[in-house]
Amino acid sequence: MSRIVIIGGGAAGMMAAYAAANAFKQKEQKASDLPQEKNEVILYEKNEKLGKKVFITGKGRCNVTNACDIEGLFQNVISNEKFMYSSFYTFDNQSVMNFFEKAGCPLKTERGERVFPVSDHSSDVIAAMTRKLKEAEVEIHLNAPVKKLLWDENITGVLLEDGSKIAADAVIVATGGISYPLTGSTGDGYRFAEETGHKLKEPVPALVPLTVEEEWCKSLQGLSLKNVSVVLKEGKKELYSGFGEMLFTHFGVSGPLILSASSFYAKKAKAKQAELYIDLKPALSEEQLDKRILRDFEENKNKQFKNAINGLFPAKLIPVMVELSGIHPDKKVNEILKEERKQFVSLIKKLPLTITGTRDIKEAIITMGGVSVKDVNPSTMESKKVSGLYFAGEVLDVDALTGGFNLQIAWSTGYLAGSSVAEKHMGK
Repeated sequence: MSRIVIIGGGAAGMMAAYAAANAFKQKEQKASDLPQEKNEVILYEKNEKLGKKVFITGKGRCNVTNACDIEGLFQNVISNEKFMYSSFYTFDNQSVMNFFEKAGCPLKTERGERVFPVSDHSSDVIAAMTRKLKEAEVEIHLNAPVKKLLWDENITGVLLEDGSKIAADAVIVATGGISYPLTGSTGDGYRFAEETGHKLKEPVPALVPLTVEEEWCKSLQGLSLKNVSVVLKEGKKELYSGFGEMLFTHFGVSGPLILSASSFYAKKAKAKQAELYIDLKPALSEEQLDKRILRDFEENKNKQFKNAINGLFPAKLIPVMVELSGIHPDKKVNEILKEERKQFVSLIKKLPLTITGTRDIKEAIITMGGVSVKDVNPSTMESKKVSGLYFAGEVLDVDALTGGFNLQIAWSTGYLAGSSVAEKHMGK
């Protein structure tokens, strides 16, 4: 008989527990005519319920995965996509969708191939996962924080906060990162990893709003821009470019487009400062935009500049664009020089912001960094340092863009860790 302990009841931990217990159960059913002791899979979760972070993902709707092709999965991983090869191919996005559909959680695919439960309730994803855990006979302990791992050359068990020592043949650490600490992601897994001799890539916030130097941003607080494109640069080096939706805040910028840019800023920016350029009219070339403005000016030639550009921007943005243009707000449109107009066109196509940093890790959707993938076998998720110790999910130094890709990493690494554990300990 083998006993497997999983630490953490988030996406990766739940899937790891299911994969291990289900593999054991299938093996036991095949050998049911022989007398044998049952293998045990025990999940310890420090919170009062499972899936606390899953509950808040996708604004409470839970973006389960992304329905892109397998290449798309790799293209959206920012850190260590090659490490994900075995995980993705063992349990890909189609496998995830099939799993939840069969577990009684019907799914739908929306814009950007993002997959959600038909109900739009993340609680249905957690309920489906919980049903599968019960079916597989996983022993679940809530309000049960783990204090430390017990090990010599091999894992021997875990010590709980209440002082209980639990013997184990293998342990899967799926404790998450340090983003959203209220959900229980407080870096326990990093401590476990360091105490057992694993290297850590410094955890930093990713998929997080960005702070800016410019004061005019504050006057645009709450303004959302759709269908714009941005380019993030550090000096001459381009770090990221994308198209979509963004939001101005009292401290800087946020929204889906900015969250994606932030991960490249966290990974690639050598200094804290970088430049963000917003193209407010990406569908038009500079020449086409200049003709459009000329036409607007012609129709409003006796109006003041500040009153002649209403058709170009949302009302809140007009005073800012007027001020940044350098053209006097009261200047008559028919007095605006060609050079002034051309500079205004350039401003619209390349509105500059100075990025000074990111918001705190508490506001980040995920953590970039974590347990070094060099210390983990990508084919099994087992530690290369301590036999019987496995890692899965956000605790690892693997992260991706928004759109369901981070949850896919959790499901895939969790499933591979759980099935690898079961395979290794099946005959014991």
